[in-house]
Amino acid sequence: MSETSATMKRNQHFGTIVKALSGYYYVQPDQPLVDIGYDMKSVQCRARGVFKKRGLTPLVGDKVQFSLTENGEGTVDELLPRSSQLIRPPVANIDLVVLVFSVIEPSLNTQLLDKFLVHIEHAEIKPILCLSKEDLQQQEGAQANEAKEAIATIHQIYSKLGYEIYDTSATEQTGVAELKERLQGHIAVFAGQSGVGKSSLLNQLVPGLNLETSAISQRLGRGKHTTRHVELIDIDGGWVADTPGFSQLDFAQLGVEDLSYCFVEMRERAGDCKFRGCTHVQEPGCAVIAGVQAGSIAMERYEHYKIFLQEMNDSKRRY
Repeated sequence: MSETSATMKRNQHFGTIVKALSGYYYVQPDQPLVDIGYDMKSVQCRARGVFKKRGLTPLVGDKVQFSLTENGEGTVDELLPRSSQLIRPPVANIDLVVLVFSVIEPSLNTQLLDKFLVHIEHAEIKPILCLSKEDLQQQEGAQANEAKEAIATIHQIYSKLGYEIYDTSATEQTGVAELKERLQGHIAVFAGQSGVGKSSLLNQLVPGLNLETSAISQRLGRGKHTTRHVELIDIDGGWVADTPGFSQLDFAQLGVEDLSYCFVEMRERAGDCKFRGCTHVQEPGCAVIAGVQAGSIAMERYEHYKIFLQEMNDSKRRY
């Protein structure tokens, strides 16, 4: 081996992209680099131009091979194989998704919740439901009643489907310790609608983090986007990612034929339908429709399925 090759080999390191911002990728090395005089926790890197030619984009969560440059920065040289990938939010190698939805302020949106779940089921990643601001049910009046009803609805519908549910309050620190314990040993992503309290929860999970939060707009009933980029946050024994708040998803990566599979209750009954490839809308002998009529499948979830199916069929006709 030549001296140049040996030097290059010694300069090769492995790590995880923990932040992507303004064309830079911040890589946390698997092994500390203090023995070679580098004492920063993460290395600010640029990606090699070859990735663009190959149509590849490094993502937060990617395991990478990188090299240090003379100016104290680095270059991402190779992306290692991914175990999972979400398109929106753009995160790789996560094995747990924490869907944060507030019981009020903004009001619980179960149609949006089901959209998230469809994508997560399609990605074959484990979802956890986290209800935030549960302390608001202790107040008086209509808001308290709305909060109580939202909590009851989620537990009644989604616990029967096997989803884990955590009732939390960043203000009262309710459920925070239990959620933190659940995250140990995982790379998890926090996702949900704007203003539901993702950043507030993360501030409680990681003392001293001090992520920016904002109040809900009383006129619009939704929060400002306080998170500007995706970043992995080191939490004792694992990683969590805070993601930009958003209220819409698209089905660009999901085929019409995949939709029913992403509803747990339909996936379990599809084999009992009379016809193969049943859309569960009007076919005779449909086990899913029978389940809805019998009350074993929640009507609300079924109505969301039909809305999503119509959206996807309309999108196909446009293109």
